[in-house]
Amino acid sequence: MGAESRRTRREFLVAAGTVGAGMMLADSRVIAAGQPKERSETVEERHPLSVRDFGAKGDGKTDDTAAIQKALDAAGEVQGTVFVPHGDYPCHDLKVPAGAGMQGLPTWSYRRAQGSVLRLNDANARCLLDLTGAYGATVQGLSLHGGRLGTAVHGIMVEKPDYGKQEDTPRIDTCCVEGFSGDGIRLERIWCFSVRHSFSHGNGGCGLRVRGWDGFILDNWLSGNRMAGFGAYDESASNTLTANRIEWNRQGGILIRGGSTYNITGNYIDRSGRNGIAILPRDGGHSAVITATGNVIYRSGKPDWGKEGDYDSAHARFENVRGLVFTGNAMTAGRDDNNRGEWSPDYSIVVRRLASSIIKDNVTHRGSLKKLLVDLGEHDAETVVIKDNVGTLDRT
Repeated sequence: MGAESRRTRREFLVAAGTVGAGMMLADSRVIAAGQPKERSETVEERHPLSVRDFGAKGDGKTDDTAAIQKALDAAGEVQGTVFVPHGDYPCHDLKVPAGAGMQGLPTWSYRRAQGSVLRLNDANARCLLDLTGAYGATVQGLSLHGGRLGTAVHGIMVEKPDYGKQEDTPRIDTCCVEGFSGDGIRLERIWCFSVRHSFSHGNGGCGLRVRGWDGFILDNWLSGNRMAGFGAYDESASNTLTANRIEWNRQGGILIRGGSTYNITGNYIDRSGRNGIAILPRDGGHSAVITATGNVIYRSGKPDWGKEGDYDSAHARFENVRGLVFTGNAMTAGRDDNNRGEWSPDYSIVVRRLASSIIKDNVTHRGSLKKLLVDLGEHDAETVVIKDNVGTLDRT
């Protein structure tokens, strides 16, 4: 048998792939040199669909709402993706269809909206980007700027009257959502979603507000919002918050009222106006089955941002919770940057009315000003373990 006959199937496929790649490269060079195409592309073939092809200017002056909406509607017909090139696109109330996507150039920074910028231009809008009913949609690489227009105008919104019969499954990835008078991202009656690698900051409401379940909130910045960084004020469950930086939010870092089955792991929570993590009752009910492990919580309860009650100045606060694990967390007191402002918080951990719960093996090095642990009692004593939470008070 000759050498050529002994070539393996794998070697043949590799060789064929190399030849194919070469033919594709040659073909692209012919097209680039001016070779006319035999026919024009159909809408189905032209993916992604650029908003510029539908008349959007991106000059920071022209209202691009209608042009971008046309592109989104076209993408919805073929389950395609709309591309938003670098530019500044004034717009409002954009409705993303089911199965469509939006793709921009993610060059935004901590201090500046840039790259592919969608800029709110109507103070009477409900939101800038509406994902209600956008089943399976993906939004990636966009910078959404609210300009603090109006009242309670949200950046990205899902708002449904009920949970419906189908999973929503939107994916928000590598987006900057800033300066909205409402929430940066508001997901109301959401069912299956992910928010990843995004920056929601400087908004009048929460950085991310969730009413719903089955969410993955991973590797985000939720910073400088006037309410909570992450807020769940209504029913919520089965959400995972991991590796997020949640900082300088006026009404708390993570605030959950009446939620259940949460995994809160490995987050950095800094300079909250109230509690770093608060799991509290809603309408007299309780929260259940929540683990908060391996988080760093720093200088909670910023004094000059005010508090509603005595125990808002605490790193962690848990009331009416069943099935809580709070372990392996590190907490420390502090004040504003450059050693300015007042030190806080007053307390490290505040607990009340727990059942089937463990508060154990947490560290509070110079953790708080008045008391490391405040136990307000009313627990199911036989099923609650609170011990080995070591640390020192800050005496500065």
